[in-house]
Amino acid sequence: MSSLTTPTPWTPLSDTTWAALQPHLPTLFPQGRRTPDLRARMDAIFHLAHHPGTPWKNLPERFGRPDTVARFFRRLTHAGFWHRLLKELASNPPNHPLRALEKAITRATRRAARLGGLHLLVLIRRLGLRSALNAPPWLLPDPALAETLHRIPVTPQAAPELLKALRHLHRATLGRARIPRSVRLAW
Repeated sequence: MSSLTTPTPWTPLSDTTWAALQPHLPTLFPQGRRTPDLRARMDAIFHLAHHPGTPWKNLPERFGRPDTVARFFRRLTHAGFWHRLLKELASNPPNHPLRALEKAITRATRRAARLGGLHLLVLIRRLGLRSALNAPPWLLPDPALAETLHRIPVTPQAAPELLKALRHLHRATLGRARIPRSVRLAW
């Protein structure tokens, strides 16, 4: 089951959505250094996520320094925050407060796709949250299909058409090396 999330305009985190999101945030500051306003930092991330293709430097001034927010976003991604949040989102019922943030979460996950790597893409496909993919699925790597193709025995005696089809499928499992910006933004 694949689903696309209904587009919604950006709004700041409400008390209810913040309460649903807060328990999932990792502790990123082992040295005791804390973020002064974690809620504002998440608002900044979700604000930019609602504006695809906008660079961090264009973040409105009210959210603080763009490089600080970008660094926090990278730390969240490397800590596996978006992975855990997508799993939680997929397992919650439609009326759960976290579902109100679904569009923001999937958009932010699109930004995290490069940092999250293939593991994040596989998770998104497995959960069926197509909105979190940063391009159409047929342009992205498909490790499950690649594993299946590698199990098919191919011998020189096989029909040339079969070999040609398998070669084509194998190339398709790798996805595209470069996805045009026009496709990413339209998706």
